[in-house]
Amino acid sequence: YNIIIMSLIPLISEVTSNIDNEVIKEMANLGVIFGHKKSKTHPKMKPFIGGQRNEIALIDPEATLDKLGKAISFLNEKISQGGLILLVGTSSAAKDGIQKFASEFKFPYVISRWLGGTLTNFKVINQRLTYYQELRAKRESGEFSKYTKKEQLQFNEQIKKMANFFDGLENLKKIPDGIFIVDIKEHETALREARQLGIPIIAIVDTDDDPTLVDYPIFASDRVKPSIEWVIGKIIAGVTKPTTNI
Repeated sequence: YNIIIMSLIPLISEVTSNIDNEVIKEMANLGVIFGHKKSKTHPKMKPFIGGQRNEIALIDPEATLDKLGKAISFLNEKISQGGLILLVGTSSAAKDGIQKFASEFKFPYVISRWLGGTLTNFKVINQRLTYYQELRAKRESGEFSKYTKKEQLQFNEQIKKMANFFDGLENLKKIPDGIFIVDIKEHETALREARQLGIPIIAIVDTDDDPTLVDYPIFASDRVKPSIEWVIGKIIAGVTKPTTNI
């Protein structure tokens, strides 16, 4: 495998003169620059392709780092102003990274399922979220004990069902100032709602995606866990934490 990685360095270096080979090696080792098959490359991603290997499109590392820097600058600006960023990534490869990102900044997140209307029908969704939080508080305080066993079971089933939609959204107190998405194809509804409301979108964009749908695209594999966590790690390291909780 290392032989394959080393063979990629001269190939990528031909179009990437401003990046140290060790950085290219790191990005290759983690799968950051490995896109989809060349035949699946979105036409608007072609300027950001640095080559190909065994019919797999290789993302230009220089483009990745450039876009990553712009995304970090935007996030720093928003967060310094007390902005709220909603994080979305429901694939098994994305969940851990999204939760780590959310934990670092106390951001709301979605890792189970996007609930249609989360943004475009925010008032109603927020009311349901409040109800869910009230139900959980009542259960934790023992208030359910005054109900029959059947009623308690119904409440618990309701909480379990609502958890799939609302766990992670406790800090979503307002329309977010930005949304970070891993895999825009998988989360077309979230993408569409954000665009409809004019919410800035930051996203990991793979070679089969249309980068013009995203305000701050970060070119990298959106289906490989090490790639996703590399991007999120760079963001966490590059963004200044707010002095007060959001």
